[in-house]
Parts: sequence; structure tokens; C-alpha cells
Amino acid sequence: MLSQRILARRLPQVTARFTVPHASFSQLRSLAAPELDDPLQNGNYQNPPRMKRAFRDPYGDWWDKQERRNFGEPVHEENEILGVFSPEQYTHVTPGKGILQIGAFIVAFLGLCGTVSLFYPDKPSVPRTFPDGLEKELGGPRAVPARKSDEGSW
Repeated sequence: MLSQRILARRLPQVTARFTVPHASFSQLRSLAAPELDDPLQNGNYQNPPRMKRAFRDPYGDWWDKQERRNFGEPVHEENEILGVFSPEQYTHVTPGKGILQIGAFIVAFLGLCGTVSLFYPDKPSVPRTFPDGLEKELGGPRAVPARKSDEGSW
């Protein structure tokens, strides 16, 4: 009875409507504009060469002595990285010399560890001995005995 009711009922009809998205008026104007050759997309702002201000001559005749720049000079797009107070670039060690120094440290550290392991005593104290090797306490004659008093070494 329930199945007949379900079959007799009309199922809702779904119509297939496909709409093509249309560009708005403001988008049409930008789509029709000629493409500018601006790979950095900074509005054709003159971008000076990338040079840290800390590497400029500190005794030069600068208009702004602290930032080492002249009045009207264009600022680089990444000024926060290239400014005087940006993190220091350490140029006194080349990458090859740095790898050599790290390798020398590793060799010295492992050499020290090897030397210490050769000359360091095995046990800091004399091992404890027990009379009769604690045979009864450890479970009888078939148990692994503890070290007896008269044994010389392990």
C-alpha cells in the first residue's frame, strides 16, 4: 500500500537550466584594455637596482645620512629588506669556508668523543658481590647466579 502511494505520487521535475556568466560593466573595460608590459605589476614605478643601504659609502654626502639616500631618490620595492636596519648580511665567510668550518667542528667533536670512549673507565666502581651468589634467593640451582665473592672477573 505504501509502495503504491509512492509510485502514484508525481516526482518533481527538474529542468536543466544552464546560465552563462556575464562580465559586468567594470570588468568589460579592464578586459578590453591593452595589456601593459609590467612583469612586476608595480604600476611602472622606477625600481632602482637591488643594493643594501648598509653597503653604501657611510661617509658620502647623503641627504638622509641615517638611511644613506638622497632627496627624491626612488625607493626600491623591497625597501624593508634593503634598509640600513634590516638583518645584517655576513659577507666575511664564503659558503665553501663555512662548510669547511662546520666539517672541522664535526670531525673535532667526534674525535673528542672517540678519545673519551677509549680512555674512560668501563665501570665507575667495583661491582657488588654476594656470598654464595644468592642462589637460594634467586630461585635455586638453575637460576642465573649473582657474582660470588671469590670470583675475579665477570
